[in-house]
Amino acid sequence: MPLSANDITRKSWLNVPKDSDFPIQNIPFGVFITKDDVVTIGTRIGDYAIDLGALQQLNYFEGIELTDDMFMQDTLNDFISDGKKTWRAVRNRIAEIFDENNTTLKDNEKHRETVIFHITDVEMQLPVLIGDYTDFYSSKEHATNVGKMFRDPENALLPNWLHLPVGYHGRSSTIVPSGIPVHRPMGQTLPNGETQPVFGPSRLVDFELEMAFITTDANIMGECVPVEEAEEHIFGLVLFNDWSARDIQKWEYVPLGPFLAKNFASSMSPWIVTLDALEPFRVEGPVQDPKPLEYLQQQGAHSFDINLQVAIQPEDAEETVISNSNFKYMYWSMAQQLAHHTINGCRVNSGDLMGSGTISGPTPDSFGSMLELTWGGKNPITLKDGTERKFINDGDSVIMRGYCQNDEIRIGFGEVCSKLLPPVSKK
Repeated sequence: MPLSANDITRKSWLNVPKDSDFPIQNIPFGVFITKDDVVTIGTRIGDYAIDLGALQQLNYFEGIELTDDMFMQDTLNDFISDGKKTWRAVRNRIAEIFDENNTTLKDNEKHRETVIFHITDVEMQLPVLIGDYTDFYSSKEHATNVGKMFRDPENALLPNWLHLPVGYHGRSSTIVPSGIPVHRPMGQTLPNGETQPVFGPSRLVDFELEMAFITTDANIMGECVPVEEAEEHIFGLVLFNDWSARDIQKWEYVPLGPFLAKNFASSMSPWIVTLDALEPFRVEGPVQDPKPLEYLQQQGAHSFDINLQVAIQPEDAEETVISNSNFKYMYWSMAQQLAHHTINGCRVNSGDLMGSGTISGPTPDSFGSMLELTWGGKNPITLKDGTERKFINDGDSVIMRGYCQNDEIRIGFGEVCSKLLPPVSKK
């Protein structure tokens, strides 16, 4: 099926600001509550949220095989389960409906009032019911920086890192959409110079600049997903802030890795941008040396040129951009991550979320965490209001943005923004 939704000459009869992340060529998918308290699946063009449930009820998807309530649900899981053929058909149809040369909906005022909302009049929700969440560790620069800080600078990468996409299973229960604040976690830490742990709030709360991909039903238990087929099972991408408590992490991570330091909160952007929409921005990833084992080998462009930015905004103050990075720096591709994830027969389902791991670039201003940006707190960052940060303070909002852009089109993700609050007081 052709990707007619990606036609760069297409314009919408809806007004789209010049530098919008959401031109008619994007057509992401999300879930929102309307001003009438109706939960619906939708898309976005410019500053308008479009109710796909209402469009379906009004027969605008006639000719596409969809269950009667496909878009009248509170998650995208069923739609994602239908596979790429359906995703592509729906995106193409939405592009046709809102094309400036199509007056069917444009000239029907009653339908427009039912279907179209200004983005400020809707409340975005978590777009999928996340059954399982896996976090990878796939940035060579990030892994090297952490290795230099905590292990041997001459042997920063552990022996397995260049041979497989390292990952761990996290908690889906504390993944929240943009705008939901998170609380500073409590836990055990081992103060410097001490031999016994203490209990209390984490003093070293950090963000991790990540992206995450959402899968469809990829396999049955016992089967693996070949690397060359893996992208067929990836619905799309979101921005992802995997909050971390570095002092808790340092005390607990040996021998089994991340636990309470990572599972207290992760924040994701509400609009899932499809791989189809990102097609114009494919690039090759870094050269992999040594050559991966056969089941991980792939050729061609399997990464994406996605500009990423992180800002910190103190309460009642101006934000300060502290990092500019890019998804293309990732050493292991999404296809390799999914192929490795299933090589042992692990089942992957619709709505599962796979975090990329912290995305750090080759220069200090492109590092993807405060741990790296301040080098463990040794080099504090000065914000625009004159205050310094080694890690994240209570009241600070962490804002992540991402977009692709070439001479013809800009496709973006909007932002994921979350404020850090003090620990929850005991009942």
